[in-house]
Amino acid sequence: MSTDLKQAALDYHAKPKPGKISVELSTPAENQYDLALAYSPGVAEPVKAIAEDPQAAYDYTCKGNLVAVVSNGTAILGLGDLGHMASKPVMEGKALLFKRFAGIDSVDVEVATTDSDKFIETVALIADSYGGINLEDIKAPECFEIEDALIERCNVPVFHDDQHGTAIVTAAGMLNALEIQGKKLEEAKIVCLGAGSAAVACMRLLINLGSRKENISMVDRSGVIYTGREGLNKYKEEFAHNTQDRTLEDAMENADVFVGLSGANLLSPELLKSMASKPVVFACSNPDPEIDPDLARATRDDLIIATGRSDFPNQVNNVLGFPFIFRGALDVRATTINDEMKIAAVHAIRELAKEPVPQEVLDVSDEDTLEFGPGYIIPKPMDDRLLANVAAAVAKAAVDTGVAQLPFPAHYPLKRVEDV
Repeated sequence: MSTDLKQAALDYHAKPKPGKISVELSTPAENQYDLALAYSPGVAEPVKAIAEDPQAAYDYTCKGNLVAVVSNGTAILGLGDLGHMASKPVMEGKALLFKRFAGIDSVDVEVATTDSDKFIETVALIADSYGGINLEDIKAPECFEIEDALIERCNVPVFHDDQHGTAIVTAAGMLNALEIQGKKLEEAKIVCLGAGSAAVACMRLLINLGSRKENISMVDRSGVIYTGREGLNKYKEEFAHNTQDRTLEDAMENADVFVGLSGANLLSPELLKSMASKPVVFACSNPDPEIDPDLARATRDDLIIATGRSDFPNQVNNVLGFPFIFRGALDVRATTINDEMKIAAVHAIRELAKEPVPQEVLDVSDEDTLEFGPGYIIPKPMDDRLLANVAAAVAKAAVDTGVAQLPFPAHYPLKRVEDV
């Protein structure tokens, strides 16, 4: 990052006042009567109503449109364990995205512990204050245990976006890329470089969508994860299978798909050359991908490549998913975000990329034209149609699978954030 951009980023966060979010009033507070309703004595009435029926909190408080973004700062972006307070700008940023893209009010909660049990207990005790919990920037393998425990204990949806948001957007782009390349997910040989939270979630979701575990080679710092390899945690063990491959070089031979969730410049041109014809490469390490897209295209003219960066085509960006997934879940008061809802989001994102792109989306994305193909396999983050398509698909899946407490919303589809 250039010196000018670094300073611009600091200025953006400091001015006109520190931070990126604030609290605004949603009801009048201009005179004595307003205050009598807002606080004493009027506030006693919703208090009594909620005491009688806790579900009334959705009627008389902001709970139903409020998400907590929670972290302990043990895996901040690509920066690592920098502590809970260092995660606050990222959590505020997540809150900004919830509001900007889905009209969801959001607050950040930074928990000062690396002890999983203490973290779980803290979040479980405050969860009822919110309509949903978005976990963020928590290192693996603790993130798996934390999410599982909180899903079990909380009465509101709990969603670790580093896992599932990445997996959903990756799967949407992957299905489209394979379709364009004339390949089928269930037959594709997949190499996943990285074995952290995003990698595990991505491969789990691809298996749910039809991939076969024996066709997936997950590679960590010690090489290919295979049956019988010592020192594997239970999450890596999930992807162990019988194979003679031991190194990344072994696994990449004739691979159809490469998914990188690891580090910069780990996919060499030589390894890319060893892949099968018409390969699909998702080099998603940020800020520097596993291979530079220009180098990749110079090496193979038959590939489709996606990255996590906005300055290249096919950006794998979680903002395509999580705001609208929570929007759909909140609007039917879902008790969880289950696999069916995640898969519904995958297909909604995937299918949107096949539709004609309106001029206003081209303008805001600074594109002259976008058409489904190798350079456009997933929608642009600024595509307002995501709100209508993804939220509706998630809400319907929640209703269909019995985890919704409200019927499918009569006011759907949502055309603009202002419609929320």
